[in-house]
Amino acid sequence: MAVDRERIERLTRELLEAIGEDPDRPGLKQTPSRMAELYAELFAGVDEDPAAHLARTISVTRGPAPDTLPSGAVLLRDIRFRSVCEHHLLPFAGVAHLAYLPGEQVVGLGALVKVVETLASRPQVQERLGEQIADAIAEHLDTRGVLVVLDATHGCVTMRGGRQPFASTVTVAARGEFTDPVARTELITLIGASGAASHEARA
Repeated sequence: MAVDRERIERLTRELLEAIGEDPDRPGLKQTPSRMAELYAELFAGVDEDPAAHLARTISVTRGPAPDTLPSGAVLLRDIRFRSVCEHHLLPFAGVAHLAYLPGEQVVGLGALVKVVETLASRPQVQERLGEQIADAIAEHLDTRGVLVVLDATHGCVTMRGGRQPFASTVTVAARGEFTDPVARTELITLIGASGAASHEARA
């Protein structure tokens, strides 16, 4: 079911009235329609199947350039994502790092980004988001192992409660061979090196 924009507009007007505001004053008059547009974007993944993005695969042994394909893990780092925490409907955002050990089939890297975007575009908690990404890749690709690391900051931590602006949350989801900590050590090191470089670039 698509996002009901008209209903969001009506409810936004009610919310503004409930906090003591006048939804018809100039600064707020367009807010209901803006909220409807925003929510349609933020929650576009509610009815979307992330597996659809993994349907087109490339054969390792019969592909156009099999000698150039990696025999080890495929690691895609620093995928920017944003989502909405289902507890307070506040945003959380960060980076996703995805790795998988391909079998006979690999997938275009852009498809992995689409999986993250689809699953992030719905009310979420970070812990579940990482597990859902790992499950989608493990169940719909020919893989021997999957690793998903998410590093994000949460509005419910930075904007309310303890108000810790620099606190971030890291979650790890592993499937197959990567459930062995020794097997994923190299990838975690590579991801850590990426994070260190990003921090230096921002400093």
